[in-house]
Amino acid sequence: MPVQPVAIAGSKILITGPTGQVAAPVIDAWAGTAELTALARFSDPAQRSALEEKGVRCLAADLADPTALQGLPDDFDYVVNLAVVKTDSFDYDLAANAEGLGRLMLHCRNVRAFLHMSSTAVYEYAGHEPRAEGAPLGDNHRTMFPTYSISKIAAETVCRFVARQFGIPATIARLSVPYGNNGGWPWYHLLMMEQGMPIDVHPERPNLYNLLHADDYVEKLPLLLAAATTDVTTVNFGGSQAVGIEEWCAFLSELTGLEPEFRDNPAAFGSLAIDSQRMHDLIGPTRVDWREGVRNMVTTLSPQLLKPGT
Repeated sequence: MPVQPVAIAGSKILITGPTGQVAAPVIDAWAGTAELTALARFSDPAQRSALEEKGVRCLAADLADPTALQGLPDDFDYVVNLAVVKTDSFDYDLAANAEGLGRLMLHCRNVRAFLHMSSTAVYEYAGHEPRAEGAPLGDNHRTMFPTYSISKIAAETVCRFVARQFGIPATIARLSVPYGNNGGWPWYHLLMMEQGMPIDVHPERPNLYNLLHADDYVEKLPLLLAAATTDVTTVNFGGSQAVGIEEWCAFLSELTGLEPEFRDNPAAFGSLAIDSQRMHDLIGPTRVDWREGVRNMVTTLSPQLLKPGT
């Protein structure tokens, strides 16, 4: 049976990575309901001001800095770690994504639950075989993001060690492809189609992923927090439907009349579908059909591209 969600209303919650695509719908859903604190570098003052206007307390910190958490409260009920840096510097990215995570967990060791958002980029490429949580790990994203997969694997290791060593209930969620009315990978593909740019795909088609709509992940985060244990729960986190880049681009073409141009590239990310059995057992299936989600995304972001009557 799936777990029961934690209560967000009235809780004190720390969210790291609050200026990213994934965090935005979460903050919009929880602001005014929970007492939210956002932790980021905040290099863009406008992003900080926008969050503060929503009633979110903002603290500037660089997780790569060992002294960065000195002014951070330590009485949160929950921490949702969505922060990630991809500078291509292994020293900096490992310090921020792995060491910084460990320091954050130690600082917030009294939380009811700690949710660390990892990525399916930790898995070794294996063609069209859906990746279960016990599948081999590998440097999946090296061709585009040299430090990303290794940083994510290192962060998971730090998370498990700190949680088990200090008794901190934690969940590691391996995120597939998030998208919604604020964008995502299908949105970038639509922009490429509009500009007539070729879309690189791995030659072993179809290139399957599990699109996860913002409405679904906002609904599931309280369940992932509820699933946290001191032995650390690790679970794939994507939409229940596997869909290929080729298929969602064909649907974008159906909506807009724009045609995708695919270019085979062995260095492109290959298929990375997930085995969703553990996710379904733990937090239940997702609800948003990918076609509905993609249609709403285009209607929200680029209604002028829709064909008449679509």
